[in-house]
Parts: sequence; structure tokens; C-alpha cells
Amino acid sequence: MIVTLAALTLSACGMFGGSEEERPLESFSAEELYKRAEFELESEGDPESAARFFGEVERLYPYSEWARRALVMQAFSYHRATDYEASRGSAQRFLTTYPADQDAPWAQYLLALSYYDQIDDVGRDQGLTFQALQSFREVIERYPDSEYARSSILKFDLAFDHLGGKEMEIGRYYLKRGHYIAAVNRFRVVVEDFQTTTHTPEALHRLVEAYLALGLTDEAQTAGAILGFNFQSTPWYQDSFVLLTGQGLRPDATGSNWLATIYRQVVRGEWL
Repeated sequence: MIVTLAALTLSACGMFGGSEEERPLESFSAEELYKRAEFELESEGDPESAARFFGEVERLYPYSEWARRALVMQAFSYHRATDYEASRGSAQRFLTTYPADQDAPWAQYLLALSYYDQIDDVGRDQGLTFQALQSFREVIERYPDSEYARSSILKFDLAFDHLGGKEMEIGRYYLKRGHYIAAVNRFRVVVEDFQTTTHTPEALHRLVEAYLALGLTDEAQTAGAILGFNFQSTPWYQDSFVLLTGQGLRPDATGSNWLATIYRQVVRGEWL
């Protein structure tokens, strides 16, 4: 921290066209420090330095209007620098200190982005995805009329789809190794809890595969029937149709299994 402050002090030398002599940060006004932070962010392309200068505004002038503005800008600067943990910290402090401020929706959105932008591949732990979903839901529910609500809805759907992809990945792993019950459990989660995602057609097809391997033909046929009703034009239905007819079966809702219940609800509209 000592090195950081020293660097800031040195960089403050004549930074607004003043003397070449070193000037301590305390000699600059809140507005001067804020504008220096903006300069570092936009003109110099140095979001880390910008975040530090915005932090100095808050430290030196904690109750000023400049401090309020600097805090949310610090969250933004840290995010641009991909320091997501620091961005979260600044955004959360802003929301705690200024919960009713006009920039609160932006701070909440930055908080959500700090989780969302760390989501990478489906093979890793999905804790960040859950955090992103929760934070985007806050934006959507608390600030529905804000400019960030629409983007939050889109990113919420993408993150939700990401979680469905995680279930599919695990299900395929089990299916490939012949652990059919474990595979069915994962694909069932997708069909029941992630049915609005892009993974549902494949999940239904994989259920056809797994149930046929288990000899549970009623379940396999029903999964095929749901797939045919909702996703008939997809390659997944064509593959399921070939599998079923190859064993003298056809896509048809039959039996009293959990898939038959879904078929009655989705296809027939029988919810009771």
C-alpha cells in the first residue's frame, strides 16, 4: 500500500498544469482527483490507476458528492481492469452506503457482472454462476425500469443455460460409462428445472438412450413423445425416433412415470 500511495503522489506532480514540484494528494481537491481518475481511465487507458485515484477521492473527501460518484466509478474501473473481487467490494460498499441512489441499479449490475464475467467453461464449479443469477435477479426485480434490466434478463438466461449445460455434461459422463440411473437423474434435472434452456432437446434424447439401456420402454417412449411434440424438427428427435423404431417401439406417452406427468402437463395441458 505504501508503494501505491507513493506512486500516486509522484504521478500527481504538476498533473493539472501546475508546478513541477511534488505535491501530496491532500493538496488536490476532490474534483481534481476525480478528473485525474477519469483521465487515467479514458485517455490513458489505465483502469487500475483510475480505480486508485477514485479511491483517494473517497478516502480524502468521504462525505462529498465526489466521493459518492467516485465509489461507483471505482467499481467500474476495477471491473474494466478485470479485478472482479475489488469491483465487487466497491459495488457492494456503494449499495450499502447509498441504497436509494440513482446509480444503485448500475452498482447492482456491476456486482452481477463481476460474477458473470468469471463464468468460463461448464467443467468448473458453478458457484459463480449461482451468484451471478442471484445478482441479476436483484437488478431485474428491484430496478425493472432501469436501463440495466434488459441486459440483466439476457445475461440471466445465458447463465441459467450455463447451469443446464453443467447438468448435461455430468449426465453424458455417466451415460458414457454405463451409469444409467445416475445419468437419468441428471437429465431429469434438465427437463424439470432447465426446460427453457437450449439443452432440453438433447436431455430428452439422452433419456431415451438411458431408459432403453435400462429396459424401461415406457419411459423411453414417453421421452420420445415429448421430444417429438416440442422439438420434432431437431436432429435429437430424429435420432430418438431411429432408436425407438429400431426396437419395435414408437414415440408414445405411456405408463404412469414422471415423464408421463410432464407429457400430460405440457402436451395436454392437464395440470391437476
